[in-house]
Amino acid sequence: MKLRWVPVLFGALFAVSVSASAQAPASTSPGAQVPASVAANPARGVTWQQLTPEQRKALERFESRWSKLPPERQAALVRGAERWQTMTPEQRQKAEQRFDRWRELPPAERERVRARYKEFRTLPPEEQQRLRQSFRRYNELTPEQQQQLRQRWQDIPPEQRQQMRERMQQMTPEQRQQMRDEMSKQGGGQGS
Repeated sequence: MKLRWVPVLFGALFAVSVSASAQAPASTSPGAQVPASVAANPARGVTWQQLTPEQRKALERFESRWSKLPPERQAALVRGAERWQTMTPEQRQKAEQRFDRWRELPPAERERVRARYKEFRTLPPEEQQRLRQSFRRYNELTPEQQQQLRQRWQDIPPEQRQQMRERMQQMTPEQRQQMRDEMSKQGGGQGS
């Protein structure tokens, strides 16, 4: 059956895309530097005055409530500010656009996305990587091809979509790869 992978792909990748980018200035980055006071004792957090001028500029919208933020959130924001400083202007613009889209989501949708992201994080690393690659391939499609793919998914009755989701979740990675290979042959390379 065609397009069994689409619901899992869209759900997980949308969650990853939105959740990760929604925190663009606030996301964690393995290489980001954290002030010594946060690194030494993340439970204590960091005061606004301990931030560098560059970090304060990147985090200025949090200044009025900084002391009320949990220490873990402060540390994440500091790492995000460090990451922000390493971005090119083009990367910053894209991150701001993603964050704007995130802020426009209704609260219930944000929670749904967060839940999907948590699900994604429980997947094995190789499965996460496969989904990221699929998302990149999807983004390489033209807008018309993306729309056609979305429309094909929407044209499938909801009960059948649910069956596809359940079957996909029960497949082994090898079975999913075999299915993707078959779909690629049938669909002119759009399957993954």
